Amino acid sequence: MTQLRKNIAEMAGYVPGFQPQDVASYIKLNTNENSYPPSPKVLEAIAREVNDGLRRYPDAGSTSAREEAAKLYGFDPSWIIMANGSDEVLNNLIRAFAGEGEEIAFIHPSYSYYGTLAEIQGATVRTFGLNERFEPQGLPERYDGKIFFLTNPNAPLGFTFSKKFMIDLAGRLSSGVLVVDETYADFADDTALDLVKSLDNVVVTRTFSKSYSLAGMRVGLAIARPEVIAALNKIRDHYNLDRLAQAAAVAALKDQDYLRSVVKKTRATREWFTKELEKLGFTVIPSSGNYVFATPPDRDGGRVYQALYEKKILVRHFTDPVIAHGVRITIGTQEEMETTLAAIAAISYSSAA
Repeated sequence: MTQLRKNIAEMAGYVPGFQPQDVASYIKLNTNENSYPPSPKVLEAIAREVNDGLRRYPDAGSTSAREEAAKLYGFDPSWIIMANGSDEVLNNLIRAFAGEGEEIAFIHPSYSYYGTLAEIQGATVRTFGLNERFEPQGLPERYDGKIFFLTNPNAPLGFTFSKKFMIDLAGRLSSGVLVVDETYADFADDTALDLVKSLDNVVVTRTFSKSYSLAGMRVGLAIARPEVIAALNKIRDHYNLDRLAQAAAVAALKDQDYLRSVVKKTRATREWFTKELEKLGFTVIPSSGNYVFATPPDRDGGRVYQALYEKKILVRHFTDPVIAHGVRITIGTQEEMETTLAAIAAISYSSAA
């Protein structure tokens, strides 16, 4: 019988958010997709690319997309790598820095896929919990692991870590790299991009799935020192972004006016929805992402999830006991959130006492 690697045979694997087949019949607020469409310029760019050129391989280096990102973020293109979703570059960072048996770390709760990627590589995992002020507990003065992943803004909770904290954390790494996963940074007030220039052990990753409404295209990037980018280029699939994805990325990056308009609407709806949930007795963590983490009065997140599911509204409930008391709700359009709020208001809650 064929023998799988022991760690692969025994690992559970990552479980993504539920994707219904009849998605049009739901209000889908469970995977932090953008409820607004991509920029019309993105759709035009994709349409222009659907031609005889599809029989040719794409640009292996995603040159135009890297140059556009470099211009936007203020870096030389040698500091940027494009990826098949940010998950690809997260995976390749582990492959580049953490060998079998070596350690990576991240905050719990945050993006649990870091652990899955580490298991695949045969690396070990260490997590650090949060106190009531959302400060990591038990951080050593010197951390000897190879990578520390920091999701900022935090997902699923939505809060952000300060620049001061990130500088301190990077300084604690003996010989490892701090990877700041900025999946939701476009919805926040700040970014760690300047730390990539000032600190030699910081990498920032981004995705086009959320703010740019391109989850279906699978586009991401990383910004790091050129020597790190060169190493990641050795590891990635040589044609990791197809022609359509590259065209979409370039057009999306160029249309910052559209991005700002979507972000502005999302942030306004986020603030409105937060206040309305609080009026219903929910505890809502102030969020810098396109979602909120909300705890109902009876602290039964599973019951809220099920009641909304029965009304064809999808939100995310995590069975992890650390966060099972609440639900993560993606911020959709104003109309979607008004419908969701009405459904939540109709749910009966017992006393949390």
